Amino acid sequence: MTPTVLHTTSFVPDATRLIIDASRAAISERGIFRIALSGGHTPEPIFKLWAATAGDLPWDRVQITFGDERCVPPDDEQSNYRMARHSLLDLVPIPPGNIFRIQGELPPEEAAAEYDARLTQLASRFNEPRYRHDLLLLGMGPDGHTASLFPGTEALTEQTRNVVHNFVPKFDTYRITFTYPLINAARHVCFLLQGDDKKPVIKQILAGDKAYPAAHVIPTDGRLTWILGWAAE
Repeated sequence: MTPTVLHTTSFVPDATRLIIDASRAAISERGIFRIALSGGHTPEPIFKLWAATAGDLPWDRVQITFGDERCVPPDDEQSNYRMARHSLLDLVPIPPGNIFRIQGELPPEEAAAEYDARLTQLASRFNEPRYRHDLLLLGMGPDGHTASLFPGTEALTEQTRNVVHNFVPKFDTYRITFTYPLINAARHVCFLLQGDDKKPVIKQILAGDKAYPAAHVIPTDGRLTWILGWAAE
């Protein structure tokens, strides 16, 4: 498939607009908006602007999941959930029952199994073989990893489970992460990327190089968008 690539010097407003437009379209078409949030620093200002500009968005029809999580408690500074809570979730009237947090404080294998079971249960409510996000947000590191799918790690070959615990040697720790089958089941996947250190890898991926984990994000029946926070070169 050919992804949509948007170069922009208005990164935060443009990314926020994409989310808001996607939310309204999904609610209009299916009555619910199911979004997976990404972690790290890049989406934080986007989440804040979304909270501030969503207007009359019916938050009771928004369902939140998380693409990956560090193995830490929810109040830890490294927690993706903590970042999302402070930048978005505490700022909007979304019902707590619509927020599905990865329990990073549990043993890694248990946390992954619990989240995998939770998403399977949610999918059954929609009569889906696999939970299908309306919009799934991703970041990417300079090494080409996305979510917590790092180069050379076991999770890259997972074909059955939606969520796994993945040992990351470079950090000598486990992460909880979505797998390719779940990511690629989404209706729309969007990479949100800034930083000159990522440009070389992005160019290679968009040119067809499959050596990096992010290159294997290819929705089976959906769209793929890359929003890049710099002008086209």
